[in-house]
This record gives sequence, structure tokens and C-alpha cells, in this order.
Amino acid sequence: MAEGDRDEMLRDMAANRGCKLVKSRRRTPGVGDYGRYGLKDAETGADVLGIGRDGLTASAEEIEDYLRGRNMADWKSSLAAAAAPEEKKLKARKPAKVEAPAPKARPAKVAPPPPPEPPPEPELHIREATLEDAEAIAKLVTQLGFPSSTKEIAARLPGFFTGNEPPLVAEKDGVIGCLTWHVTPALHRPHPVGRVTMLIVAEGQRGGGVGKALLDCAEKRLRERGCLLIEVTSNIELGGAHAFYKRQGYERTSYRFAKKVAD
Repeated sequence: MAEGDRDEMLRDMAANRGCKLVKSRRRTPGVGDYGRYGLKDAETGADVLGIGRDGLTASAEEIEDYLRGRNMADWKSSLAAAAAPEEKKLKARKPAKVEAPAPKARPAKVAPPPPPEPPPEPELHIREATLEDAEAIAKLVTQLGFPSSTKEIAARLPGFFTGNEPPLVAEKDGVIGCLTWHVTPALHRPHPVGRVTMLIVAEGQRGGGVGKALLDCAEKRLRERGCLLIEVTSNIELGGAHAFYKRQGYERTSYRFAKKVAD
């Protein structure tokens, strides 16, 4: 993740937890607290984490760990362990010199045959999902952080087909991505609002244009259904996803509030 994207993610996470992110103003590597961070209480200005006498002391990883729920005691103990003196390393012993044997006459080299042509790279294909994709989609949804079985996904898919909003899948030697979309009528707007409700690309396949291909296809369908505004929801802790949507021209326009209710 780029430094700017990482800093923006940390600021959003800190604000969501009532804190303010502080970053070192040093611009010269190795000088003072260059590259270090701290946290202050957003309302009182009290020091929360990584604020020392000589400047800031926490790394970006330590700030992120703390904001994700790691308590202060764990953070302090990790710092104490990092500050402990390292064990002395044994000096590598130099192996005794061994006289190399006289070189033997080598037979004339024969050029090896050229390697076979590699198989062609499979093409990326975006299509509507079917019930046969339930197992692959279940694995992708589980990677997103919502454990789901093949049976559960197979039971949910028909509702999308009935509503004429079939999920889209990216196929490249197997299903490697999935996107769900929805058309939302809006009483306060002259046109319906399109929404991308889920976008997941398999681990190991990200960064290769799969997500963009899925999003382009969804945007085309939503425009055809009369949507002049398209919204995307993304968890506040998924900093990499935020950067991806911004590269596709999306802007953060509002806060999202959620509340769990009983069944």
C-alpha cells in the first residue's frame, strides 16, 4: 500500500475510534522521530499512544494494531521485547582452504533443445453467476470475512435471479472474483441509485485488473437501468479497497451508520 493511502486509512480508523493521528514532521530519514506516529484523544488532546518526550515513537503497524483492538498492555510489552539487547552473534568460521583438483577435459557442449512454448494465458471473462458457481462464490465470500457454505450461497442466489440483478463473476481458469449490485429507487431523487453491495477478488489475483473489469461491467448494467449515481459501501478498515475505488473515480461523500437488530 502506498504511504499516502496508508496514512489516510490510519486517519479514518483513528477518527472512527475518537482519536487523532499525529505523524512526524521530519523529512530526513534517520533523524529524530522520522517515519513515526502517535495518537491523541480527539476531544481532550490527551496522549493515547506513541507520544514520547523526544517525539513520536510508534510505527504505522503498531498504530494499526492498536486501533484494531490490541490493548495498551500488549503494545507496551511488545516495545519492551523489541528494546531488549540482542544476543551476540557468533563469528562465522572461515572454512579451511582446499586445493581445487586439476580441471578435467570436458566434452564439447551440445546445445539443449529449445524449451516448449508455454501454454497461452487464459483470458479473463465476466459473466452472470449460476447455481453451479455456489461453491466458488462461498470461498470468495469467506475470504471477505463472512464465512458461508456452498449450501447457504446456493439458497441465496435464486433471489438475485428473480430480482433480475444476477451477481457477476470473473472467470479465468476458474471463478476468481464476484460482484453483487442493486438498483435502489429513491424518492428524493429523479433517478434510481445504483449500488455495488459486494466486490471480492481471490487472494493472489488482486492487482491484475479483475476488480476493475467487474466494476466496469456493473456500472454499464446500472446505467442501462437508469441509474445516474452509483454508490459503493466499503468497510472503514479496508484501506486498500478505498484506494482502489478512488482510482476508479469514486469519492467519499457520506458516513455509513449500521445497527444490528434481533431476528
